[in-house]
Amino acid sequence: MNRASFHQLPEVRIKEARALLAAEFPGGAYYLAGYAIECALKACIAKRTHEHDFPEKKLVIDSHTHDLGKLLDLAGLSDLLKNDVAGKIELKLDWETVREWSEQSRYDLFDDDPTGHWSGLASAQTLIDAGESKKGGMLRWIRQSW
Repeated sequence: MNRASFHQLPEVRIKEARALLAAEFPGGAYYLAGYAIECALKACIAKRTHEHDFPEKKLVIDSHTHDLGKLLDLAGLSDLLKNDVAGKIELKLDWETVREWSEQSRYDLFDDDPTGHWSGLASAQTLIDAGESKKGGMLRWIRQSW
């Protein structure tokens, strides 16, 4: 993987997430929407490694995670996000939604709750929207730093 690939993957994965949601496969849509955010953050981490430099071992090892909060820290964006969410409620809500994602969701069936309290389709749509919303949008926000 290289930085250019990490620039392309978020766009591809979010398109795949939208297609899966449209086909009513919310589990895959949810997983790929979160994975799009992960790839965007990894693009920012890749930016920290310059050509011909030997990367710091701890950064390399720590970067092999799916935890979006940890990736945000490794990308050096935590303080920037804290400042930006202070003035943008939409961005704050988007981050709160996105940070709940886990790679473990790939094992979730996302069956709708028969009581109507939980909808896999709604959860996937909410995560996709948090990644792409016009007023906040974590993907748009992350792209500014990669």
